[in-house]
Amino acid sequence: MLLTWMIFIPLIGMILVLLIPRGQDNTARWITFAVTLIPLLIAVSLFINYDRGTAGIQQEFSVPWIESFGINYHVGLDGLSVTLILLTALLGPICIGASWKIEKGVKAYMALFLLLETGMIGFFCALDLFLFYVFFELTLLPMYFLIGIWGGPRREYAAIKFFLYTLFGSVLMLVAMIAVYLKSGDPGVRTFDIPELVKLAKTSGHALADPAFQKWAFLGFFIGFAVKVPIFPFHTWLPDAHVEAPTAISVILAAVLLKMGTYGLIRINVDMFPAGINYWSNGLAILAVINIIYGSFCALWQTDFKKLVAYSSIGHMGFVILGIAALNKPGITGAILQMFNHGVISGMLFLLVGVVYDRAHHRDIKGFGGLGAKMPIYMGITTLAFMASLGLPGLSGFVGEALSLLGAYYGSFDHSRLLTILSTIGIVIGAAYFLLTLQRVFLGPLNPKYEDIEEISPREIATLIPLGILTIILGVWPHFAIDMFDQNVDAIVKAVDATSKAVGILP
Repeated sequence: MLLTWMIFIPLIGMILVLLIPRGQDNTARWITFAVTLIPLLIAVSLFINYDRGTAGIQQEFSVPWIESFGINYHVGLDGLSVTLILLTALLGPICIGASWKIEKGVKAYMALFLLLETGMIGFFCALDLFLFYVFFELTLLPMYFLIGIWGGPRREYAAIKFFLYTLFGSVLMLVAMIAVYLKSGDPGVRTFDIPELVKLAKTSGHALADPAFQKWAFLGFFIGFAVKVPIFPFHTWLPDAHVEAPTAISVILAAVLLKMGTYGLIRINVDMFPAGINYWSNGLAILAVINIIYGSFCALWQTDFKKLVAYSSIGHMGFVILGIAALNKPGITGAILQMFNHGVISGMLFLLVGVVYDRAHHRDIKGFGGLGAKMPIYMGITTLAFMASLGLPGLSGFVGEALSLLGAYYGSFDHSRLLTILSTIGIVIGAAYFLLTLQRVFLGPLNPKYEDIEEISPREIATLIPLGILTIILGVWPHFAIDMFDQNVDAIVKAVDATSKAVGILP
């Protein structure tokens, strides 16, 4: 029941917040902050006590839900999900701290945030495909309102675009999910249980193991997750959503919601459809390289600080996709590690953008200059985040990308070495746009308009310290996270290799 409490305590907190009398906004803030600490404490306990020596499901809990259709409330965690659950729970109180100055509709904002947290944690815990889809969709509604009500000048446009893109992907995923359910067995024994479906999909002779079926089922799920990542050409909603969203919601969007897409690709597309991923791995690798190069060049030409970080996320998520497409242990290990690392680093970057926006009321990179003289602490933290994001050795961004590139170089897709070399263009361009931004914002003569600009506050520093510490720890000791999912990666790679041999892709 521990996972169930972690999932639904934010929902209980949402009800408590809504019951607070009107006008008691500060009470709403403190209750929300206290509620988000409870899932964090549970997530830390689960992380510490996780058995790293097994690839099996832990903390498993299952009860019938809609018995006539084989639907259960089935939750659990493994190495793939435990790190992302920790990241999600950690960002809860951090984002509430970053939202402390929200003045409009405080109760509604806090209630929607708690609903969003329930959806995110539930998604990573779900082991029933129907429940998995419910939590996936549950995140859509609160995010739509959080952008559409508390966002910037073009918030309605950004919220509607986000909603329509995500809904389009979700519909295709629903069709694929129903197809999997119908193929899982005869009426009366059909199931939505993910571990059972994974087992059936690897059982020779079963309908779910049919390579032709897996090829098309893979595509339905892939589009749903590709919109979330986002993968080119489904990416155009992301810059608008990031630019218009409040700071804390941009953090959640980049650090968690994007990872829901890549987590889904590994959990469903790779683990459940090994023949499908073998068939589509070439195309997936090409899309990954496009993401890296396109996202990096777009970031290079941005003058809006927040949009630059948004496009950099598109580029960096390309390395995750490239590692997945490699279908070997270094690649998938790097992809999972980079999911966590990018969540930490992108969260820092969006929080830092929010700090300077609150003071200058604009995000034009060329409109700053010389802020390092007035905000040395802020400059120091920003430099750490920039260096981690561009892949400086010794910081977390380097390890995940290096493993993804190593895996891709020896990957099973066509022209793996050429595509890996091309993808390194993104690293060079990433260094260029981050160093140029550092120069334009912090170095040179001080812009007279910011003579009296305030240094970063203790509250803002408190939201950044945990992420900064993780950035350093995972840079020098990556096994802090890798040990959690090492056994799971071994199991996935063995299954994919076995399928590759069975369908004639490997000798």
